[in-house]
Amino acid sequence: QWHFVESGGDLVQPGGSLTLSCAASGFPFDSHAIGWFRQAPGKGREAVSCIEPPNGRTYYMDSAKGRFTISRDPAKKMVFLQMSSLKPEDSAIYYCGSRGPDCVFTMTNPPPRGGQGTPVTVSS
Repeated sequence: QWHFVESGGDLVQPGGSLTLSCAASGFPFDSHAIGWFRQAPGKGREAVSCIEPPNGRTYYMDSAKGRFTISRDPAKKMVFLQMSSLKPEDSAIYYCGSRGPDCVFTMTNPPPRGGQGTPVTVSS
């Protein structure tokens, strides 16, 4: 059974930085694209970023380009999202997930949040 545990969310001031972590288990990590998604209250799921095996190709939503960096540690089966220059509109519950080996499919079909996610609040 696919299992994701997210951590690292916090309250941060506009312009600040955070690094989110995702621990994945229950499936072949090395053959699956892992994405970060977010959902703000009253809004739908948004695909933020994704990293694809085997070469680690990365994808970002337009508003994240230049501010966010996704990375992965296959040995630890973890994926990270470094976020900088945070804006109030980045506030949401962030979670990770996968739809298989392809980031384009994963990002255009955001999976439902399986666990708690991790809350990010950007506010002064």
